[in-house]
Amino acid sequence: MTTTLATGGRYRFAQVARMEWIKLRSLRSTWWVLSATVAGAIGIAVAVGVNTRDATADLTNNALAGISLGLLLIGVLGVLVMTGEHSSGMIRATLAAIPNRPLVLAAKAAVFGVVALAVGEAAGFIAFFAGTAALPGGVQGPALGQPGVLRAVVLGGAGFCLVGLIGLGLGAIIRHTPAAIAVLVGGVYVVAQFVAVLTHSLMAYLPIAIVANSLTAVQPASDDQVQFLSPWAGLGMLCLYAAGTLGAGAWLLARRDA
Repeated sequence: MTTTLATGGRYRFAQVARMEWIKLRSLRSTWWVLSATVAGAIGIAVAVGVNTRDATADLTNNALAGISLGLLLIGVLGVLVMTGEHSSGMIRATLAAIPNRPLVLAAKAAVFGVVALAVGEAAGFIAFFAGTAALPGGVQGPALGQPGVLRAVVLGGAGFCLVGLIGLGLGAIIRHTPAAIAVLVGGVYVVAQFVAVLTHSLMAYLPIAIVANSLTAVQPASDDQVQFLSPWAGLGMLCLYAAGTLGAGAWLLARRDA
């Protein structure tokens, strides 16, 4: 099959995706980061649940608070999935076997996206149950059957996946690991702090705010200065961010030297 890919160019998406899956699962850092993300989400959910005193608060959002922290880890992993090949030089062998460069990035995004989505959903559901189980005896925990609860858990996992794809796209655009991570951290966290102080109207459109206040919220987030997006509008905005960074990465990958 390797000869066919290199000489005849008769490669298909399934074959490329299989190759990307082998590369992704062979990285030890992949499983460490994903495990730390799930463990962090559960730990924060339990800590928030134990310290909850207000039964009228958005308890679902509280239980999913750890997902927001995991955004940084999954975003960094997305960067490494792309920049690791550039730093090691493996990208040259990959592109020699598969000259269709956008196809390579599409396969990376599909494989990594599926893994990130599965882990994000697992983290969301486990954190939800762990957080509600840790609530004090006098506080009634939410149930998945209540309005908006299941949607918040599912969309929280989806947001986790989309931020990972944003990291992958940034890795394709920038190619250098420290610079790409710096842009990711700046865009997701640092910029959010400046915007919160200087321009409240843009706060609702930042990834960290979308996940924390739109996707995982059952009760509408209350802030006199910020009108947060609805859950589905927030999901759409994150999809646009991911599509934009991946599209730009594919365009640059096709036009630059490896």
